[in-house]
Amino acid sequence: MSSGCSCSSPSTSGVRTSGRRSSRAPLADPLPPAVRQQAIRWGIAGRCPQCGTGKLFAGPVTYAPRCSACGLDFRAFNVGDGAASFLILVVGAVITGLALWLELAVEPAWWVHVLLWLPLTLLLSLALMRLAKGLLLAIEYAQEAREGRL
Repeated sequence: MSSGCSCSSPSTSGVRTSGRRSSRAPLADPLPPAVRQQAIRWGIAGRCPQCGTGKLFAGPVTYAPRCSACGLDFRAFNVGDGAASFLILVVGAVITGLALWLELAVEPAWWVHVLLWLPLTLLLSLALMRLAKGLLLAIEYAQEAREGRL
């Protein structure tokens, strides 16, 4: 039975295609590797990935609207909740591993886990959020990704 969907393969949809791939050329490397690496280092440091002198953040984890030195518009980048999602996975894995290790090694009371892991989770998340947001924006800059563009 034919589904008529153009994304289905001929073997499942019964529709034959020409077998040609898209005529678009593969994407070239947007920036030289040295420039990309420098932009990422500057982003991690909380500086503008384009010039390295302007501040990336207006507050503790709030982006500035644009670079004060070169004028790069930071609002054009779509970092969204990527940094928070990434940190949930990383910090959660580290805290879970440490909590399991402590439980198996010492078997402390439940309140020791609460007093130890809740503040440590909060501290790690807040401390790493600025670094993660700077890194993600710098990666988007290095790849020349902008909102509404692939």
